[in-house]
Parts: sequence; structure tokens; C-alpha cells
Amino acid sequence: MGYFRDSQRIVVKVGTSTLTHNTGHLNLRRIEKIVKVLSDMQNSGIRVVLVSSGAVSSGVAKAGFGRIPSTPEEKQAMAAIGQSELMKIYDRFFSDFGHTVGQILMTKDVLTNPDRRSAAENTFNRLLEMRCIPIVNENDSVSTDELTKFGGNDILSAHVARLCRADVVLNLSDVDGLYDSDPRTNSDAKLISRVDNIDEIMSLAGGAGTDRGTGGMIAKLQAAKLCVEAGIPMFILNGHDPEILYTLLDGGHVGTYFSAKRD
Repeated sequence: MGYFRDSQRIVVKVGTSTLTHNTGHLNLRRIEKIVKVLSDMQNSGIRVVLVSSGAVSSGVAKAGFGRIPSTPEEKQAMAAIGQSELMKIYDRFFSDFGHTVGQILMTKDVLTNPDRRSAAENTFNRLLEMRCIPIVNENDSVSTDELTKFGGNDILSAHVARLCRADVVLNLSDVDGLYDSDPRTNSDAKLISRVDNIDEIMSLAGGAGTDRGTGGMIAKLQAAKLCVEAGIPMFILNGHDPEILYTLLDGGHVGTYFSAKRD
């Protein structure tokens, strides 16, 4: 179907469950595969923006914290420790494939402050012009309330796509896409391959898929709504095998595709 035929800029979002083992430690083999595929995209002429979760889980593992943080202060501390660890690994893997990365940590008030929004847009544009891959995360160490928090990287990825004027968003999750019922409890659940009216299917969303993730399908549908209203299509895909992205690059179809108004 040639989804990427005219794509110049792509936002890829990866969640914590995709990046980590059940132990909470980073899944280095999967991260390397993700980096390899994204590097291939970059080599093909597509400009890639990566929105990456995983800072809190990385911090928990790095600090030997031993449990899921239960207070905002604990989460912020773990994010501060884990973000540097996450970026160190991304920098090493992308460097191995010949690419440079830059870190952008965002808070929600960037969207409402004209000067900060303009600065963010200019930074993204300049990095992409330099063929540098921006790696974006919510600034969890200082985000504390509804004015500064996006509420997860699903929503953040949609806003980043709008800031970057991206052509498509690829949301890598721990499920194959959107189903007509919960596949974890209903073995007869059917994958919905294409959604043309996001408002009609909002009720199909469930909660977070794993105890390491924070988004769940509701947040992904909210992100899809933000994207398609801005004319940006979005996919929900299973990130456990990052090489499925090659199927899309080759013109095939996987996951759930949310068509945009410009389709």
C-alpha cells in the first residue's frame, strides 16, 4: 500500500514494555534491533524522531532499587538516574550504525508557551536537517502536574509529530494492534487492521498492558486522535520484533493503521 512512499519524517514511539525484560532491566538485544531498523530508515532518506520510554525502569535497575517506585519523588529520582543510562546505550548503538543522536526532554508547557514552542520546533528542524536523530522523552524528573506532564509518551509522541510536521507515527507496543475485544482475556479477539473513524472505536480500549508500562490502549487511541486530527496517520504495532517495520517500508501492512484526513 506504500505508506512510506512519500514520507520524509517519521516519529517512532517505543514503550517501556518493548525496551525492558520482565525483570525491569533493559532488553539490549531488542534495543539494538530497533536501532538497526531506524538506522536503515535514516539511511534510506527518511528523517527519524524517536520518542522513547524506559527512563524510570532503567533507573530502578541501575540503582538496584528493587521495586516499582510508589511515590512521585521516587519516580522522579529513578528517571533522573535512568535517563542518562538510556541515552548512553542509544548513543552507543546508533554510533555503531553511523548515526548521531541528540536528547530532547520535554514538558507540556512547551506547547502553550509560544517562545518555548518555537524554540522546540527550531531545535527539531535543525537536528533533522543535520541528519541527527532526536531522542525524546517526557522530562519526568521535573514534571509534576497537569501543566507540565503529558501523561505518558503515547500522548507526547503525538505532540512531537505535530511539532515536527511528521508524515506518520509508528507506535510500538506490546500488542499487535487494536482488537475488537481484549486479546488477553478473549482468544477470539480480532485485530482491526484499519481505523477510519477514531471516535467510533474509543470504547474498545483497555488498561495498561504490563506493570512496567503506563499508557495502555486508551492513551494510544488518544494519541491517534491527536495525530489524525492534524492530518498525520498512525500505526500501532508490536515492538517485540522491530523488523516488522521493514514490512511497512516495503509497502506491506502490519498492525492497526489509523488513517488521517489527508488520506
